[in-house]
Amino acid sequence: MSILEKFNQGKPKSLNIIIVGTGKVGSTLAGKLTDEGCDVTVIDQNREVVDKLSDMYDIMGVVGNGSSYKTLIEAGIENADLIIAVTESDELNLLCCALAKKVGDCASVARVRNPDYGDELGYLSDKLGISIIINPELEAANEITRLLHFPSAISVNSFSKGSVEIIKFKIPEGNPLDGMVLSDLQKDKSAGVLICAVERGEELTIPNGSFRLQSGDIASFVATPTAALAFFKKMKMDVHKVTSVIIVGGGKTSYYLARQLVKSGMSVKIIESNPKRCEELSMLLPEEVIIVNGDGTDESLLTQENLERAGAFIPLTGIDEENVILSLYAMKASPGIKSITKVNHINFSSVINELALGSVVYPRRMTAEKIIKYVRAKRNSLENNDIETLYHLSQDRVEAIEFNIHEGLRHINIPLKDMRLKKNLLIACIYRDGKAFIPGGGDIFAPGDAVIIVTTHKGLSTIEDIFE
Repeated sequence: MSILEKFNQGKPKSLNIIIVGTGKVGSTLAGKLTDEGCDVTVIDQNREVVDKLSDMYDIMGVVGNGSSYKTLIEAGIENADLIIAVTESDELNLLCCALAKKVGDCASVARVRNPDYGDELGYLSDKLGISIIINPELEAANEITRLLHFPSAISVNSFSKGSVEIIKFKIPEGNPLDGMVLSDLQKDKSAGVLICAVERGEELTIPNGSFRLQSGDIASFVATPTAALAFFKKMKMDVHKVTSVIIVGGGKTSYYLARQLVKSGMSVKIIESNPKRCEELSMLLPEEVIIVNGDGTDESLLTQENLERAGAFIPLTGIDEENVILSLYAMKASPGIKSITKVNHINFSSVINELALGSVVYPRRMTAEKIIKYVRAKRNSLENNDIETLYHLSQDRVEAIEFNIHEGLRHINIPLKDMRLKKNLLIACIYRDGKAFIPGGGDIFAPGDAVIIVTTHKGLSTIEDIFE
């Protein structure tokens, strides 16, 4: 009997998940998937880290090579529902998943970060039988690109293949929203937005029509990109598209980001301290991208490279502290600049949020959210997947979930006003036949719809979970 089988004796049935790799992402997933009610086993060759995670989350740990048949058997691969390979080696992750598919026939998730595989991910997934291949750096670049299209936004989360977004922003003093009651905002049907969450200090609210906004609130609203742009204009928020960007650090995220921004017509400059990496980037990226070999933490160099004239400043070094300090400096040296900070350690997000850094991107969180979405879907039925998209907002206190509506749902064709929904839950948007709209009490769910829910409840895995 394997370690996992012994551990699970007498316990109720839940998903058995093996995580190979106990780095930043693997450790984060171990905690989050345990919170999701899964039985987790971690594999790593570092005994100290395995023992630490085992004690911290009351999970099983196996010391060994995740691509070893013997190690996988010891971890219980024959009875596993899912294996997640997030070691530092793309090739090892792919091998782990391919071997697990042969030995245990379980679902698999692999982290693959090397740009060399960028155009081959679909092929690899198909040929190796891997359920999901995740590239955290590419996901981070995608989010940064969205943020640059909305300079006033703190965060932008995309739903329905980019047709709907939840955008977070801070209400400035003297803004038309300062003192406005939400019911007055919703009377203007042309606005096409719905405020779905408000943070005021430590307090978080899923607001109703009687809620009164005030300056300093951090509000999240759902809208189409077009409606969001019109809303920001109407509310006197900055909507000028960023045209020039300075990036500090020449890693994978910078590579993916520069490619996207150049295609959008932006001027891009990357400051990288390693001469060899500068040469690599100059060969990999379009010639429009300016590569500067220098220390991006040097004030005089930033001044020389016209920081004050840049529309956006994005520190993407591998050191969180450097990224934070650079963003604070840029916002002081160039008031009004759009600053986006990459942070890997999400344990200090509450402290970081108090620093007024502008927008903050967490690649680890994005990776975890994508995997948790898949886990919840698998817990129900991979053939009839309810969850399309999942995001954690407001320091994980709110979940925004996009559910698919299928035939057979008990609540189809029933007006929303007649549904008994859970408290602290809002039906924010319905996407139907290629169009998104903010629903009213008389609207219904129809087969083929995608429905976006915003709630403080955790762990919703099917649309049925939203009802009392």
